[in-house]
Amino acid sequence: VQLQASGGGLVQAGGSLRLSCAASGTITSISSMGWYRQAPGKQRELVATINSGASTDYTDSVKGRFTISRDNAKNTVYLQMNSLKPEDTAVYYCHADLLSRWVSMNVWGQGTLVTVSS
Repeated sequence: VQLQASGGGLVQAGGSLRLSCAASGTITSISSMGWYRQAPGKQRELVATINSGASTDYTDSVKGRFTISRDNAKNTVYLQMNSLKPEDTAVYYCHADLLSRWVSMNVWGQGTLVTVSS
């Protein structure tokens, strides 16, 4: 099982980006999916999560600007990022808690770089 993230890039402050992360392999079910980020010199932090019932949670700094969603048929999670700020610059990692042939797995994507210029 692997997660493939895409959609990062360079954008000016106030702009938007949409990240995608698709899970592939032998997947029985996915409980929660989420996005984390790690800025240079800082620890990785939770950005947003979404569970199988589509309940969402966001870190305070992105509330009202970012929206997480998922397409269960495609095993894909999205992060729509609007009104981007320079402090949103980081490597963004997707994550999934899932079952693969009844084995519980905690899977991370490879990371995608988001750079917001001022």
